[in-house]
Amino acid sequence: MRNTLTIALSKGKLLSPAVELLKRVGISVPTQPVDSRSLIFENDERDMTFLIIRPTDVPTYVEHGSADVGIAGKDVLLEQGSDVYEPLDLKFGPCKVVLAGPINAGPAQEVRSSFRVATKYPNITERYFSRKGESVEVVKLYGSIELAPVVGLAERIVDLVSTGKTLQAHQLVALETVAESSARLIVNRASLALKHKRVLNLINLLKDEVQRG
Repeated sequence: MRNTLTIALSKGKLLSPAVELLKRVGISVPTQPVDSRSLIFENDERDMTFLIIRPTDVPTYVEHGSADVGIAGKDVLLEQGSDVYEPLDLKFGPCKVVLAGPINAGPAQEVRSSFRVATKYPNITERYFSRKGESVEVVKLYGSIELAPVVGLAERIVDLVSTGKTLQAHQLVALETVAESSARLIVNRASLALKHKRVLNLINLLKDEVQRG
């Protein structure tokens, strides 16, 4: 039985820093996936396989064992609630999930059942308002969340924010921080046992590098 370690990496903003972090610990991802249409890359020297997939799919691949290890945003992990081991905050890709509304909106505490909240994070949003003891209508969107208050689809949004420039461009302002997010290392629970030495070695390599800053 091969002891190949399969690592799932997120397409998009987290990909380049993830590849760079792996490179710093001596693990090269063959070719440059940022500019490639390929989804699978082999590093035969290290007996590793890399999957370059949608960020929302990384926890699923890891949870079900199609990948032993993955790198995913904490926002995705919070939304999906996948059964994976999360040993390490990799400290890159920092951002926030925020409750936002029009610049002239009242305090967030004024949100009541008559309000609609648009988001691509329905689970995070529902838990957030449940903790606050408030019931709102959650409208699930897959993109362009910031348009919802502009066109009257919703009074508030819950969205991922890095610089805040997109909110400003649509005359929106962050009202409250719902959750903090950054890139996290996740591990399949079976792989942690069956490939313990290889997985633990990778965790320790990345942990030491992150601590060095």
